Amino acid sequence: MHDLLTNTAGEVPAGLAALEAVLTDVTNPYPVLEWIRRSPAARLLARLAQAADPLTHQALDALPPDANTAYVRGLLVTAGVLPQRQENLARLEIWLTGKLARLPAHHVTLIRPFAEWGIVKDARRRAARGRYSLAAFKGDCTGIRVTIRFLAWLDDQDLHVRDLSQAHLDDWTSTHATQRTCLIPFVRWAHARHIVRDLEIHHRPTQAPGTFQDETTHQAELRRCLTDTELPLHVRIIGALVRLYALPLTRIVELTTDQFHQDAEAHPVLLPPAPARLLDEQITNPGEALTPSGQRLLLPGVVPGRPRNPAGLADQMRQHGLPVRAARNTALMEAITDLPPIVVADLFGISPATAQRWSQLAGNRRRGRKRGSSQIPGRVDERTVRVCVSEALGNSGSSMIARGGSDCLIGRVL
Repeated sequence: MHDLLTNTAGEVPAGLAALEAVLTDVTNPYPVLEWIRRSPAARLLARLAQAADPLTHQALDALPPDANTAYVRGLLVTAGVLPQRQENLARLEIWLTGKLARLPAHHVTLIRPFAEWGIVKDARRRAARGRYSLAAFKGDCTGIRVTIRFLAWLDDQDLHVRDLSQAHLDDWTSTHATQRTCLIPFVRWAHARHIVRDLEIHHRPTQAPGTFQDETTHQAELRRCLTDTELPLHVRIIGALVRLYALPLTRIVELTTDQFHQDAEAHPVLLPPAPARLLDEQITNPGEALTPSGQRLLLPGVVPGRPRNPAGLADQMRQHGLPVRAARNTALMEAITDLPPIVVADLFGISPATAQRWSQLAGNRRRGRKRGSSQIPGRVDERTVRVCVSEALGNSGSSMIARGGSDCLIGRVL
């Protein structure tokens, strides 16, 4: 490692000394040695160590935005060589700068203020709250791309944006049905600044979820997650959390080990013993990685300090015969059938409006039942939900308790 980080003067740059200490102070040195010998990221790190320019985020931003650059950045941030930053927000700003540089001048005069004040400003606000995810970054990029395509369409029609009428807008939305929602922020922004007249884009009707599992399949897959030792540990954990708590992959990958504990806190959600044992095994796994904030990710990704990619995990779950979407829809439907929507919203971390829509989709399955009666024996009130887990899950006598507040997603009991 010392040889890798040595510069042309025969010394390790002062800024990289912390990284050298982190990578040499490991329990098992062989993976690090293999990384030094074979990884393109290690060769990139060596070139950066020999460069005369100081090592900064801006220097890395000038490199190709590939996996090697992301890996090196993750190493440097985790080791404290570079300051922590909201990477998804930084990617949006860098992407926007490059996109604007390739646009015609008359498009830039509209796209730049719209993107800066209509999208990036909101992204900065969400990033400050720690809620600007990879999916949000991709969604914002899509919104800007659609707006650029719309302006190009106006050029093809020999129209200026100020001449845009409802008929023109309807014509575009009829031929770009899948992109109509993405154009709404631009139309609203342009109308608020009196660039266009009062126009409307009607939202596409919300489509009800169409993929579900029957109860037998759902229970069999949950039992497989809890008992099949041939499955990778992280696959078993994800499969159980999806089928028990309807958690989306985007939230599961953000979980850190300090969110799981044995002592009772103010608002715990107690896991049954079987999934608790899986989580305990994962938490004690020495391979888990620190985030730049010092927390440990439950499911660390390839890039240091970054979680796994939810899209890649979804493919992996599907390859193991444990589809995520159908299982999550089924778990959410079972919960909304047995519990009030406000309780489901709080317990599963979804908005009350979403919970209400699911309640309407579930129909009147609760109608005619006595208060507190459900297919799963238990007692329901506004503050506490106790759901006994059936023997079919292999957890006889255990229970899951949720009490208010969704900040503590899951608590662990062994």
